[in-house]
Amino acid sequence: MSKSLVIVESPAKAKTIERYLGDNYVLRSSIGHIRDLPSGTIGVNVKDNFKPLYVNMPGKEKIVRDLKSQAEKADRVFLATDPDREGEAIARHLAHILNLDPYDSIRISFNEITAGSVRKAVEEPRPIDMDLVNAQQARRILDRLVGYELSPLLWQKIRKGLSAGRVQSVATRLIVLREREIEAFVPEEYWLLSAYLRREAKEKEFFSRYHGEVEEGKVKAHRPGSHEEVSDLIKDIKSHDFIVDEVKKGSRQRKPYAPYTTSTLQQDASRVLGFTAKRTMRAAQQLYEGVELGASGQTSLVTYIRTDSVRVSQSSVEAAREYIKLKHGADYVPDKAPFYKNKKAAQDAHEAIRPSHFDKAPEDLQDFLTRDQFKLYELIWNRFISSQMKAARYSTLRVDILSGTHLFRSNGENLLFAGWLKQMGLLDLPSQVQKDADDVVSLDMPELKKGMKLLLDRLEPEQKFTQAPGRYTEASLIKEMENLGIGRPSTYAPTISTIQDRQYVEREGRTLFPTELGILVNDLLEDNFRNIVDTDFTAQMEERLDNVEEGKEDWVKVLSDFYGPFHEQVETAKTSVEKIEIPDEPTGRKCPECEEGELVIRMGRYGKFIGCDRYPECKYTETIFEEAPAKCPLCASQVVFRKSKRGRIFYTCDKSNDKDCKFIDWNLPIDGKTCPTCGSYMVERNYRGRKSEMCSNKDCPSRKKTTKKTAKPGTGKVKKAASGKEAAGEDQE
Repeated sequence: MSKSLVIVESPAKAKTIERYLGDNYVLRSSIGHIRDLPSGTIGVNVKDNFKPLYVNMPGKEKIVRDLKSQAEKADRVFLATDPDREGEAIARHLAHILNLDPYDSIRISFNEITAGSVRKAVEEPRPIDMDLVNAQQARRILDRLVGYELSPLLWQKIRKGLSAGRVQSVATRLIVLREREIEAFVPEEYWLLSAYLRREAKEKEFFSRYHGEVEEGKVKAHRPGSHEEVSDLIKDIKSHDFIVDEVKKGSRQRKPYAPYTTSTLQQDASRVLGFTAKRTMRAAQQLYEGVELGASGQTSLVTYIRTDSVRVSQSSVEAAREYIKLKHGADYVPDKAPFYKNKKAAQDAHEAIRPSHFDKAPEDLQDFLTRDQFKLYELIWNRFISSQMKAARYSTLRVDILSGTHLFRSNGENLLFAGWLKQMGLLDLPSQVQKDADDVVSLDMPELKKGMKLLLDRLEPEQKFTQAPGRYTEASLIKEMENLGIGRPSTYAPTISTIQDRQYVEREGRTLFPTELGILVNDLLEDNFRNIVDTDFTAQMEERLDNVEEGKEDWVKVLSDFYGPFHEQVETAKTSVEKIEIPDEPTGRKCPECEEGELVIRMGRYGKFIGCDRYPECKYTETIFEEAPAKCPLCASQVVFRKSKRGRIFYTCDKSNDKDCKFIDWNLPIDGKTCPTCGSYMVERNYRGRKSEMCSNKDCPSRKKTTKKTAKPGTGKVKKAASGKEAAGEDQE
């Protein structure tokens, strides 16, 4: 009986595909890349058309032997790696190792791992797409050249262990530029003025906000800029009656969002779930490769997860429409399916991210999925289903009220038809009243008519100041990178992880800010390698790599055009750039080990630390802990901040190093406060930017809506892993 060998990247993907192909197919996985540039040398011959020197990756010997053995036994070999540049490059390296002709029909690819897609792909194999391979190869070599030439310069001019990268350096610069904006920002004062009005003395009041002045029939928007100005304004307003000038009723639609791309999925997972980009892609990869679903076996739940396209297949649209009809009723199915247009730069090689099986709703699979998998699958499911539903409809109301020439305005709206909001669970959002917003939404308004005279209850001025731009979050940084054309769907998550791993950027809560080291490195690159950190230049390079993928440009020419000028800049900088000294910060303490040196704060590879200024003669060091605003609930000593290996903040007692106290918690303890239910200490929980108090004892009934367990008093000593997992939405990496 003839056998065919099918090679994929991961065991999970192999197990999923195996279900659909039967006994005539043998599945194997390469466990990612099988060949790469060497780690010890540059591995690129810049004098010979940038010829790469690929080597088999260390640790892959056993895998290579097995693949060769299986290929020799097989009648046919199919390379079923992921359908993108990276997957095509892996397929090319596999072909090299197994002595397969890349121009033979050995490559199969599919956007979703379903029975129909996999079987169709096997029936329609194709040659390896060398344009895709060359695009990946050009990117890999480009990044290697930048890293191998710039990093030694940073070691020489700043300190050892630093690195620079083509995309990571631009991402770091964006964060540095935002920090400069924040530091340079000068707040400007302005005032809001609200009038609380009634139709009659006994009726409920409503409010309207001062909007500006009416001059010769035209509205001129204005905001008072000082206390004096708003005081004069109030005096004049009080001398006039309040008369309804215009009541404008209307309607509006709120259309659903397009299905997810990689970027928008990462943004929403950050905003809604509190996931890092890395955590999002890890869970998404698992959902794509396949999850064990009991009797259903290993099943892929979503389409390919690296895409910048919002296009979806006609079959998926039809399946979604049928689901909507059964779930919500025919009224929620639009006459014509919505169409979503791709951005100009989108590659459109793959569909948007959507469910693969429409008979597998999230609520039916909760017992089979991890918490991260379930939350992300629910997000993807709801986004796609809602994208195929009717728009939500609102009735709108705008009321203009005049006091002399002073215009007050109220805006309101009511939900008439939920449409896609019903699937998303957002029905309560339109009813919220935002009194503190400049664009007022006021829903509790009586019936008003033009010319009606109103009673003034009171005028409330409120001082405000313009706000500095906010620091980037992972979500907003990804959005900015996408808007600027920097990086591609597969690079957002690793780029953000890299700049944090390199200690160029730190994460506090959800916001990203540059470290002193990140600012130093960025300044050096800005002054001497403007192209490397220039957003336009980087976007143009991404466009040229896309042209290579489409067969429009030669990959060697793309590298040649870049490397010549870049190499000259590096050589010039070696002599022209002065070494940057990072001064040590004195602590005012003597070294306890040698008793001669002074302890100073230094910047090391993994951040700041305390060390002896007589190094290397004396190698004494201390870890720096920042004091937290709390005392240890177990021994009353000082609580300090610490960071896990993955950068997450947790809290310990300052005596924990001496093993005198075992207190440790992901959440900050609240001084002197105990749980009224079980007596354990209380902690401050920061969830999605909102702070709340909760009991530290994870078994306390106060932390569970329903429980049969009874918490034991005083058991608030929380284990590191257990207490961390309680913080839903926090990064559990």
